[in-house]
Amino acid sequence: MKKIFKNLTIALTCAVSFSAFADVSVIVHPNNNTEISKDDVSRIFLGRMKSFSNGNEAVPVSQEEGSPVRTEFNEKVLSKSDAQLKAYWSKLVFTGKGTPPKQVMSDAEIIKLISQNPSMVGYVDSASVDSSVKQVLKF
Repeated sequence: MKKIFKNLTIALTCAVSFSAFADVSVIVHPNNNTEISKDDVSRIFLGRMKSFSNGNEAVPVSQEEGSPVRTEFNEKVLSKSDAQLKAYWSKLVFTGKGTPPKQVMSDAEIIKLISQNPSMVGYVDSASVDSSVKQVLKF
């Protein structure tokens, strides 16, 4: 009986852990018709690229530190852990070579900002995407 309970506990833990990792969508303003690749998104969010391929300014908006969506985005798109990204930005800020993206608290706040500003690019849980923004990539 203990073995069955242990196996059931392990299976439930795995199921809950798996469901916590949702898809992440990169979103832009609906009028933004520029082509954007995973590499472009990475470069924008690492401060290495300041504009979209059409020449318009690209302003990244990030989730708050500790957000599961942020962790997924950092790993899937930037290929960095939360700690690595924090160290990366600390170095750039200290040397005066960069400023990290603006941070907001929720998917809803990112969607609201991007729906009102064609220059912004952000990421949210894919389940949160609505018609007020355009999904350009999904990870």
